[in-house]
Amino acid sequence: MVDPSVMTGEHFWMGNIACAEGAISAGCRFFAGYPITPATEIAEQMARRLPQIKGVYIQMEDEIASMAAVLGASWAGRKSMTATSGPGLSLMLENIGLGIMTETPCVIVNVQRGSPSTGLPTLVGQADMMQARWGAHGDYEIIAYAPSSAQECFDLTVLAFYMSEKYRVPVFILSDGFVGYMTEKVVVPPAESIPQFNRQKPNVSREKYLPHHLADNEVPPMAVFGDGYCVHATGLTHDDRGYPDTTEQAQDILIKRLIGKIRLNIDDITRYEATYLDDAAMVVVSYGITSRVCAKAVELARSQGIAVGHLRIISVWPFPDHLFRWSFPDVKHWIVPEINMGQIVREVQRAVCGQGTVTPVSHAGGDVIRAEKILSVLKELCK
Repeated sequence: MVDPSVMTGEHFWMGNIACAEGAISAGCRFFAGYPITPATEIAEQMARRLPQIKGVYIQMEDEIASMAAVLGASWAGRKSMTATSGPGLSLMLENIGLGIMTETPCVIVNVQRGSPSTGLPTLVGQADMMQARWGAHGDYEIIAYAPSSAQECFDLTVLAFYMSEKYRVPVFILSDGFVGYMTEKVVVPPAESIPQFNRQKPNVSREKYLPHHLADNEVPPMAVFGDGYCVHATGLTHDDRGYPDTTEQAQDILIKRLIGKIRLNIDDITRYEATYLDDAAMVVVSYGITSRVCAKAVELARSQGIAVGHLRIISVWPFPDHLFRWSFPDVKHWIVPEINMGQIVREVQRAVCGQGTVTPVSHAGGDVIRAEKILSVLKELCK
């Protein structure tokens, strides 16, 4: 029988539509959101498609309520998602922190636009990268993927649900206005070849089940409301049972585990693409829509005899420090173009740790950085 939820075959989709279809193909059956450019098409597509496959779409009164509904649906056993842009993400952050503390799997898509405040509602930006990582208060780790094409909007949304369910954590798709609006060929594979991960359920009796007990892989099994187990979800520091325990000892155990389940599995989570690194004395580091411009700049530079490589970071968080410290010891210069005034460049500086210079190529938003600007920086570093 053909799975009606998976639109197998070749399509000509904008990135936002591909993102919605990726979510549905990954098993998402609940979406709560509030319209906001340039992410609205994701909500519109989910509103059309979810009722066809016995899913639920709800337009909430605001982004605060949207994120709360997503967490609630996940605790009721549904794979859940929301989509927004910068101003909406600001409102969601308190409940995203609750999702981290309660280890609630869900996916948050942020189609970034020019900012701050209302900024450029329909024009591109990449200035929410640090907000996604550090926007909620406290110590935690997060997973975030940055697509650079409509195809990756599909593929990485599937991956985001996989990682969210596997590690019981909210996962970000950090798209942007140009990738979201860009229309390209997208290939949807057969349903049986789309990777799926369903959260681990408890295999012990109700009397022995501990919702937040330290498991071998740092991720405890998750019983949801209605499974017959005793379930208590709280944003307070809690013990293995999920009950509040506001002691120093409980805080130490819980926070170390929440962080550890990401840091100890960074090799599984990390995705990147390296080009021309074998002979590179300098490397352009990019993510998202800027990667497409950087690829052109690198090709132009190499045609002029400049030994430059390209490192495209696909998994922005957790940041892949190890790529910079051990993988490329001969690189003398790192160049980081991004549509903000300097965010991920600071992570590169930290990771390089003095082993080479790090040069930002910043742009305030509204359009992509020109390949010629990046090329001029590469030529200047060659002098």
